[in-house]
Amino acid sequence: MVMDVMAAAARIEAAGGHVIHMEVGQPAAPAPKVAIAAAQAALAQGRIEYTSALGMPSLRARISRHYRDVYGCEVDPERIVVTTGSSGAFILAFLALFEPGDRVAVTVPGYPPYRHILKALGCEPVLIETHADTRHALTGEALLEAHRKTPLKGVLVASPANPTGTMMSKEALTGLMAAAESEGIRFISDEIYHGLDYAFPAVTAAALSDDALVINSFSKYFCMTGWRVGWMVVPEPLVRPIERLQQNMSISVPTLSQIAAEAAFEGRAEMEAIKHGYQDNRAILVAGLPQAGLTDFLPADGAFYLYADVSKFTTDSFDFAKQMLEQTHVAATPGNDFDPIRGRSYVRFSYAQSSADMHEAVARISRWLGQSGPK
Repeated sequence: MVMDVMAAAARIEAAGGHVIHMEVGQPAAPAPKVAIAAAQAALAQGRIEYTSALGMPSLRARISRHYRDVYGCEVDPERIVVTTGSSGAFILAFLALFEPGDRVAVTVPGYPPYRHILKALGCEPVLIETHADTRHALTGEALLEAHRKTPLKGVLVASPANPTGTMMSKEALTGLMAAAESEGIRFISDEIYHGLDYAFPAVTAAALSDDALVINSFSKYFCMTGWRVGWMVVPEPLVRPIERLQQNMSISVPTLSQIAAEAAFEGRAEMEAIKHGYQDNRAILVAGLPQAGLTDFLPADGAFYLYADVSKFTTDSFDFAKQMLEQTHVAATPGNDFDPIRGRSYVRFSYAQSSADMHEAVARISRWLGQSGPK
């Protein structure tokens, strides 16, 4: 549905309107300057060749160093696989871990492609609702309850999460992983929004278990969405199977993107400044949306999303988002995408744009809800 919103926003812009884009999870900032410079230098040299299916050795080593520097944990570069963004990583992970018919738990609200990719590969996504009393994070108890009904082969969680921005503490993540391990449930940790943490430092599952499969990407913190480069930390027995899958499915990740990604790690000061901008934007929405009438939203611990309850205005979040776009030129994503159970009551706002846009968006929404609102 977010693509439908983007298409409608494009039509408004083509007619001369100014749309504030809060619908897509994409940073407004470009890639780090050092990443762009590295790519330009590589292009100037001419030939761009295949790399190893697992990724450039120097990039895998640099990612390993990242885990040591940021999380204080040692990850063998041989366990790191470079992927075509997190999307490519999900496909490789699901193919390596599961067989058609396997049941894999995912939380709702949650990122829609988790369940869509699982279905496309013949697996059965098991939707587990999260609630306010657990800060919308999955618990070991809820996981085991679902497992007792019909056995699960895997579980996937994200922290910080999309669309909620919720993060899991070390204690919560450790408890969930222990519950999964006790029943032989394979554990996948989506850490694509690591680095964008405001409430407390994000914890990587790679520091807690060598059996967890960790997925990350250069798309969000490093502002490299279109470069399509990410990585996995995988259990040692899965390295060779995933290598074979990657060899057959894509040969290797685009070399130019890998070169830029390796350099991006040296642009952290630039990325931290952008992160502080997100924090400012978060504060603008947390203060401004309640004044506009949207008083109930989920914890925005990290990422760059605020997931707001619109149930006092509508029973159809898609229609709410459509009317808001048409009447205020503010684009947001209806919750239907993220939660087929309760999503009609929520709208996701991305605050990855400028602070000026956030102030203007709050003003437009406030006028709309105060004067007429959705019909």
